[in-house]
Amino acid sequence: MADRLRSLWDFDDLDATEQRFHAQLAEESNDAGRAEVLTQLARIEGLRSDFNSCERLLQEAEALAGQDAVVEVRIDLERGRKLRSSGDPAASLPLFEAAFDDACAAVEYYFAGDAAHMCALAVSEDRAAMEEWTQRGLELGEREPDAAYWAGPLLNNLGWAHFDAGEHEHALELFERALDVRRRDPGNREAIAFAEAAVQTARDALD
Repeated sequence: MADRLRSLWDFDDLDATEQRFHAQLAEESNDAGRAEVLTQLARIEGLRSDFNSCERLLQEAEALAGQDAVVEVRIDLERGRKLRSSGDPAASLPLFEAAFDDACAAVEYYFAGDAAHMCALAVSEDRAAMEEWTQRGLELGEREPDAAYWAGPLLNNLGWAHFDAGEHEHALELFERALDVRRRDPGNREAIAFAEAAVQTARDALD
């Protein structure tokens, strides 16, 4: 199963996204559903760099979560994102690793893909570790259709790591692979345009 709440997100308009999630919160019929929505409200606060509010919402979600596997994975993902965004990627990694393992165990492969991509970001200062987590995420996406979306972000992030290191030819190869993945989802024009821009940037650097 993919992310049932993904359609509520607009990362370019966090205020409108927050309104949609508050409306969704009122519609949830059980505590686990409400807890799941709270994790996304927490993510919004993390994106605003309001890490105290983010943590408060995650604690509210924990109080409602019970034994729901999806909520537990989401809590680890969002707490990990909070730690990474606040400048502590080392502390975020165990949470992303736990989210990856728990999501795989729960057959929630979309979230496992998200966790793999966050693990790769958390270890981005260690190129070998980033390569390893990228490959794990790509292999998961090849096996499990629900995780296939994450190939684009994984390849893009690794591409930028190589680009920033001056390895423009390798970066171009990765950006081209990411663009190929994005074009398999023609409805996501923004992601395709982003991937096309990355390819052009790498080509310009090689000229």
